[in-house]
Amino acid sequence: MPELTEWGSFYVIVGSSAGALIGLQFVVLTLISERTRIRAPEASDAFATPSVVHFAVVLLVSAILSAPWHALGVVSIFAGLIGIAGIIYTFIVARRMRTQKAYRPVLEDWLFHSLFPLFGYAMLVISAYVAMHNTRRALFWIGTATLLFLFVGIHNAWDSVTYVVFVQSRKDGAG
Repeated sequence: MPELTEWGSFYVIVGSSAGALIGLQFVVLTLISERTRIRAPEASDAFATPSVVHFAVVLLVSAILSAPWHALGVVSIFAGLIGIAGIIYTFIVARRMRTQKAYRPVLEDWLFHSLFPLFGYAMLVISAYVAMHNTRRALFWIGTATLLFLFVGIHNAWDSVTYVVFVQSRKDGAG
């Protein structure tokens, strides 16, 4: 399918980046866990796990769009299903953020852990519909959502690491 062929390099780049960032996230979390005690594992479910999920979604979407499909219908079905599952997951993350007691989320946390991912997953759902009418536009929607997940994951991973290194380690040293 020529439309997907044109996107090959894009998905090799973002998929490889997501795979590398998943690995890096595990390395960083391992190093951090050796340095500090985890006081509230529910905070990890709200703040660390979603980053890995977003990177995994980028990897999955990249794999799906790199497969040699003969029609875009299968791709749009996958995009829609991933989008619906992601919307449900985003609501779960928002509930976890609200109920965990280790950290009080600020506006930036709500934007990057809830609103932006919700927007990205909604873009995947919309792209499934748009694909029926305009393949090129749908592929741009999917590509934009994938980049959004990659940047949200990078931001959230960085935010988590800097919180543990600069805030939590200071508290551990003071206590």
